[in-house]
Amino acid sequence: MSDEHHEPERETFSHDPVGHAEARAGMTVGELAAEYGKAGVGAATLHEAVDVTAAMFDDDVTVFLGLAGAMVPTGMRKIVSDLIRDGYVDALVTTGANLTHDSIEAIGGKHHHGEVHAEGKTEREHDETLREEGVDRIYNVYLPQEHFAAFEGHLREEVFPVLEAECEEREAQRASEEPSGANREGAVSIRRLTEELGRANAEVNEREDVAEDPGIAAAAYESDVPIYCPAVQDSVLGLQAWMYSQTTAFTLDALADMTALTDLAFEADEAGAFVVGGGVPKNFTLQTMLVTPRAYDYAVQLTMDPPRTGGLSGATLDEARSWGKLEKDARNVSVYADATITLPLVVAAARERVEGSEGGE
Repeated sequence: MSDEHHEPERETFSHDPVGHAEARAGMTVGELAAEYGKAGVGAATLHEAVDVTAAMFDDDVTVFLGLAGAMVPTGMRKIVSDLIRDGYVDALVTTGANLTHDSIEAIGGKHHHGEVHAEGKTEREHDETLREEGVDRIYNVYLPQEHFAAFEGHLREEVFPVLEAECEEREAQRASEEPSGANREGAVSIRRLTEELGRANAEVNEREDVAEDPGIAAAAYESDVPIYCPAVQDSVLGLQAWMYSQTTAFTLDALADMTALTDLAFEADEAGAFVVGGGVPKNFTLQTMLVTPRAYDYAVQLTMDPPRTGGLSGATLDEARSWGKLEKDARNVSVYADATITLPLVVAAARERVEGSEGGE
């Protein structure tokens, strides 16, 4: 028997030992993210997400931000509006629910810390009490229902009348001379609705001297960043739009946004998708590239949904590559954790890196 030691042949293994992260007083979030890179499992994935996000935030990359879930009522609103105002986002795809809660804050309403269940009560008993008190619950966040009434008034007084007048004008034009293309019956696009919502939110916020930031829709309006809301009907905003349309000329064209959105993707030299949550915003963001000659060069998703169920919300971005939504050599990473934890970390660390390098030039 030979004593000679033979190293095994390892084609997929390289010498890259796991280190041990440090957490020190006074660290910046970028330094903490760098320490994550020494570790394994979710820490390593989040570190990679920072790398890809920082690369995506380059001026030459057209960034599509997909925002699903209860990100606004849970306190992530200013992170998103700052990204828009500071030029990191070229298009936002989100839910009507996030736009509803964004507007409530813009005009003076607030979400409140709450409980999943009160002491001495079951969760069902607690929710029954909240219903009697006129309070809606989003896990451990409360929203008094009177804020929805204020939002309805805001839409009917500040937003819908402007769009109604546009619909009437379009209908008059159609009656006199049939135009080509979309909006044949005087409808306005959903993007136009979100634009007008942003304008109204900004104006009321300033006029009423609301302490809270005017928010996401206002930032997009002021920065000329389009907001697409493909499932607007699935929200209080959509319900109110439908109700208003029953007695007025106001109506929406769900297909009108597709041309502008695909043009933005088509004209991008490089494109990146930063996807928070899943559902319609995620798919709408990713499928945009299916009608262009190219695909996304960068993609990051923050989600809690597992991929093994086969659902879109948890599907890996590698799976999206098989559909042609990502380039074969695209840099991409999926982080499976609560987005209210990961979004601030990833954004802050990426911005620290990008803005630090800009300051050093």
